This record gives sequence, structure tokens and C-alpha cells, in this order.
Amino acid sequence: MVEQEKNSDKYIYGLLGKNISYSFSKQYFANKFKAENISNAAYINFDIPTINDVRNVFTKRDLVGLNITIPYKEQIIPFLDDLSPSAKEIVAVNTVVFQEGKKIGHNTDVIGFRDSLKPLLKNHHKKALVLGTGGASKAISYALNQLDIDQTIVSRKINDSHISYSQIDEDIISTHTIIINCTPLGTYPEIHQKPIVPYQYITQNHILYDLIYNPKETAFLRLGKEQGATVKNGLEMLEIQAEESWKIWNMR
Repeated sequence: MVEQEKNSDKYIYGLLGKNISYSFSKQYFANKFKAENISNAAYINFDIPTINDVRNVFTKRDLVGLNITIPYKEQIIPFLDDLSPSAKEIVAVNTVVFQEGKKIGHNTDVIGFRDSLKPLLKNHHKKALVLGTGGASKAISYALNQLDIDQTIVSRKINDSHISYSQIDEDIISTHTIIINCTPLGTYPEIHQKPIVPYQYITQNHILYDLIYNPKETAFLRLGKEQGATVKNGLEMLEIQAEESWKIWNMR
């Protein structure tokens, strides 16, 4: 356990991703370590240009756990020794624990999204529009299934399981009263970007949920709010998944 300092060395945790200087995780865990008087732990940003560079990260001494973010939630899997049952089903990983010489992948995005969305749900929230098809989208789809919410996945390309953005019309917006942005569009510093959907059809019956948390209010959320929708950013989801990751790292 991290709380039991055995020597002067620090236990190393970190975030693995690309262009992650904006990330909240490093400061979140710095604050956590301070608040809980954990002096033998450090949280580091591992900003790598390609997934192959993860091999260098894995050689770090005293590495206990990693959070994984865009664009490596799926790409990390071949570099791991095993997956939790949920991560195996989702085929995306956002948490890695180094345990008994093995690198094991988990997905805590599911509980983070599920538990942050549940308080907003009303009886008419039966169907969701999921924007994006990456690793984060897969976790959101898994959580929606747990909540018994039907869903339609939106991709830049049409296939048997997805629709394209050009197919989103008034009927689709009216029948999908939850709209979730799982793309990076609108992330700082590109704050003017947004998914291309017909915002004029959004109403007060809608929930717009953006996995982005920086900025606090993306263009996607702002346009939804202007139509009277309930809006939520990804900060609470991130906090919940971070705490779930911490539990996994210290379950030894």
C-alpha cells in the first residue's frame, strides 16, 4: 500500500497520452497526495508521440499504475499482459496496474460516466446519440447498456453499426434525448470546434454531456444550453474514474 512508506523511494503513477499538458490528472493526484499525507508517491505525465514509446515508460522504476488517455486507449492493449473482464469486452483501457510482474488493463471510464449521468436521468431519457467511435466512446456505450439506454453511434463514416453526422436530422435529435460528445472536438486550445449536429432541434428535454472538461463549457455545451438543454462536462466523470483507478492500484 502507498500509505505504508517502506523506504525513501516514491511509488510512481502517471498519465499516458499525447499532447496532455492540459490534463487535470497530474494536479488532481498532487492535491490528493497532499490532502491524504501521502509523501511517497508521485504522478507524472508521460506524453509520448507514438504508442511504441510506451516501452520506455514501462521500464521506469517503481511504476505502479497508469491512466491512459487519447489516443492510446485502444492502442495500449497489445502491450499489456491481461485485461479485466470489462476492459476485454469494451476493447479499451484507461487504467493499467503493474501487479506481480504483469501489466493489467482496466476501464474505469464506465463507472465514471455511469455514476455522473445517473442523477440527470428522467423517464423520457430512453435513447442516446453517441458522437465518436474511439476508446472513450466504447466505454460510454458499455455504460449506457448497463443503464438500459438505447443508443445510436455517430461516425464520420457510415457502416452497419454507425450513422454519419450528415444523417442527423430533426427526427433523430427529437428521439435521442441524450447526446454525448466522445470526440476531442472543442478541447483547449481549439475551443471553437464542435461536433456538427443540428443544434436548433435540441430542447429542454435533452441532456448534452461532453467528456471534455477543459474548457468547462465547450461550444457543444454552450449551444445546447442556449436551447434549454441540461448540460454536463466531463469533470465529475474524470474525478470518479481517477478514484476508481486509485482503488485498483492499491488493491494488493
